[in-house]
Amino acid sequence: MTTVIVLEELRNDAASFLAFKRAMGHPYRRGEFEIERFLHFVEDQWGNDVDISLAEAISRWCGRLPDRKAVTLGNEFGVIRQLCLHRRRRDPTSYVPEHAFAPVKESTFYPYIFSRDEIRCILAAASAHQGRFIWASMLRRLILVLYCTGLRLGEAVRLTMDDVDLDRGTLLIRNSKRRTRIVPMRDDLVAELGLYVDDRCRVLHDRGQGDCEALFVRLNGAPLYTHAASDAIRKLLRRLDIKPAQGRVGARPYEFRHAFAVHRLTTWAEEGADIHAKLPLLSAYLGHQNVIGTEVYLKATPQLLELASTRFEQHMRHARQPR
Repeated sequence: MTTVIVLEELRNDAASFLAFKRAMGHPYRRGEFEIERFLHFVEDQWGNDVDISLAEAISRWCGRLPDRKAVTLGNEFGVIRQLCLHRRRRDPTSYVPEHAFAPVKESTFYPYIFSRDEIRCILAAASAHQGRFIWASMLRRLILVLYCTGLRLGEAVRLTMDDVDLDRGTLLIRNSKRRTRIVPMRDDLVAELGLYVDDRCRVLHDRGQGDCEALFVRLNGAPLYTHAASDAIRKLLRRLDIKPAQGRVGARPYEFRHAFAVHRLTTWAEEGADIHAKLPLLSAYLGHQNVIGTEVYLKATPQLLELASTRFEQHMRHARQPR
């Protein structure tokens, strides 16, 4: 049976769906953005007072940009399919698209993994940075926090002074992905943050600024925001020829998180540890929902794969020895 609707009905269903998601504790901001784009598309295609085939609307929506990556299409389609499933609660005969519209479920994207030499170069460049608002001491310590803890960029930028406990050597990450977690730090990172806090106090004093809550502040005393931090790091990577001069390809600020995870796994492998036994620890530290999100790092570098292959070969050779 074909499901026929008008735009006003679809808008009401969308509002009900978003209210349901928020009642369940999900901010669902990205989902709301995709739904709004879908509703604008439907309005442009059919108008407000015309009967619309829901199947036709979704088919056109999915096919409007044929050159999109499969994972992008899958993410957009997943939100609209959830909306359709929500409609089915009210109307059991309502149309729900099959997964065949966007069959690819796993991203083929592989992150750029900084080498340890590249990390050293990045830190040296950050330590010598001279900008109007982005200053060297702050940029160096931001990058150190990203690389040494694997925090997401937004998590690091949103840190407040109350979230940093230098005596205990911990960072408190509040309400990230609907979770709050405590992240321990190495002693050398604690020492670096201690030096930065002193520099931060001098900057705020020289600018006549009252102490603000944000840990990372710009040179004018205002809090650092994620967009400004991301832009500064991208420019730094371009200047070092780690990222191409133009375009979205190449290393991103998020790669410090990937580098932290891969370097930690590689060190464990070199030490002979059982990596799969360690994965839940790394998963909890990174704030992943489960180890599935962490397992992707097992295939992120040839070095890690080579270590795993060598250990497996040694294991099999030992198992075949006559007793």
